Amino acid sequence: MSHSPARRAARRPRAAVVTALAALTALTAAGCAGPSVGATGGSEASADAVDWSQVEPAKEITWWSNHPGASQEVEQQLIDDFTAETGISVKLVTAGADYDEVAQRFQAASQTDDLPDLVIASDVWWFRYHLNDQIMPVDDVLEFLDADAADLQPALYSDYEYEDQHWAVPYARSTPLFYYNKDLWKAAGLPDRGPETWAELEEWDASLKKEVPEKGSTFGLSTGPSWGAWWFENMIWGQGGAYSDGFELTLDTPEAIAGGQFVHDLFHESGVATLSADDAMADFSSGLIASTIGSTGSLKGALDAATFEVGTAYLPDGPQGGGTPTGGTGLAIPSSRTPEEQLAAAMFLEFLTNTENTATFSQATGYMPVRTSAVESDTMTATYEETPQFRTAVDQLADKARKQDDVRVFVPGADALLNDALEQIIIEGADPATAFESVTPRIETAYTENVEPYLDAQD
Repeated sequence: MSHSPARRAARRPRAAVVTALAALTALTAAGCAGPSVGATGGSEASADAVDWSQVEPAKEITWWSNHPGASQEVEQQLIDDFTAETGISVKLVTAGADYDEVAQRFQAASQTDDLPDLVIASDVWWFRYHLNDQIMPVDDVLEFLDADAADLQPALYSDYEYEDQHWAVPYARSTPLFYYNKDLWKAAGLPDRGPETWAELEEWDASLKKEVPEKGSTFGLSTGPSWGAWWFENMIWGQGGAYSDGFELTLDTPEAIAGGQFVHDLFHESGVATLSADDAMADFSSGLIASTIGSTGSLKGALDAATFEVGTAYLPDGPQGGGTPTGGTGLAIPSSRTPEEQLAAAMFLEFLTNTENTATFSQATGYMPVRTSAVESDTMTATYEETPQFRTAVDQLADKARKQDDVRVFVPGADALLNDALEQIIIEGADPATAFESVTPRIETAYTENVEPYLDAQD
C-alpha cells in the first residue's frame, strides 16, 4: 500500500487530529456501509454553559435502547425505581435490534423532533455523534449532580473522552470472552480452563472433535458489523499487528497480514473453526460447537440457555501476546434537547449507573459493573460466589484490556469495511493481503476526504 497523503497526515500528533476533527461540519464516508454522517447543528443552548442550578428537570423523558444482553426487563425495573424516587417518568423505546440499528434511527431523526432524551452510544458510534454536534458533554451536569465520575472505571469512562470532555457515560460495557463447554472439555480429558494460547486450542482440537456433534466443531465464530472486527483485534494483536498506528493504516504490514492468515487457517487449513450462519452464541448454547468468542453481555443468556456447565476464560494469546479490546455501549444525551430534558436525562443516567444499579444490571446480564465501587460490592461478591463465570470479565478488564485501534472506532464506516475484509478471508477463503488491500482505499478515502483538509488547514 502506498504512503498516501492521508498516511502522511496521520503521522501528525493526535492532538492535532482531535482539534481538526472537532472542526468537521460534514462527514460522508464514501463507499462505507451505514448512514451518511452530516453535521446537524446542535442547539444554541448546548453551545453555552448551562447553570444547572437554575434548571427544573422535565417530568417526562424518552430513552432509546436496544436492550443489550436481553435487558429490557431489568431496564424497565430500573425505570420504575427511578420514577418512584424522583417522580420523573421515562418512556423506554426499542429503537433497534442492535447498536447499528439504533444509531441509524438516531441519525435519521437528527433533523426532526423525534429524538430521544437519552440514547445508546456504542464504541463505534459515539464519536460520530460528537463530530455531528448531536450529543452534549456530560462533565458539568454530572458534577452538578454529585455523580462521582471519578468512581467510574477509568478504562471505560476514558473511552468517551475527547478535547478534555466526556461525551457519554459507560453503561452496558463488555469485552470479548472465550466461552467453552465444560462437559465436552471433561469428556475430551482437557483441563478445566480455557486455552492460554491459540496454539493450545489447536492442540486440543483432535480430542474435542471426537466429542462434538457430527456437524459441530471445536470452535465457532460469527461475523458482522460491530462484531467481527472487534474480536479479530485480539488475533491481529496476537501476531504483533494492528489495524492502524494512530490514524495510519497498517493493514499491509507483515504482522497484520499474519493475523489475517491465522484466522484464514483456523477455518480453511486446520479446520478448528466453523462459521455460524447466524449466531455463534446460540450454536454454543445448543452444544453444537465446543467453544466460541462472545461478549460478556452474552453471559447471562448463555448460562440460562445451556444444558451444560458454561466455562469462561480470557481470550487466548498469539505468539506476540494479544489482549482484549473494550467495547459495548455507553449512554449519551442529545445536544438539541432542552436543558430541562437534559437535566432529567442526566439524573436518570446517573441513577442507571450508580453503584447499586450497575451491579444489578451486571448481575442480570453479564455486562461489567461500570463503577469501581461496584466491583467488590455485596451484590457482585455474592454473584461471583454463586456464578464465578461473572468474575472473568472483571479480571480480564484489569489484566488484559487494550485500547482499540483508532481507525476502527474513529473513522466512520471503517468497522464495517474491516468486517468485509474479514468475511472475505473466512467465507471466501481469500488471501489476507488481497482482502485487506481491497478495503484499504475506501478507508483511506473516508479519512482523506473528511479529515486531511482540516489537518492541512491547521498548518
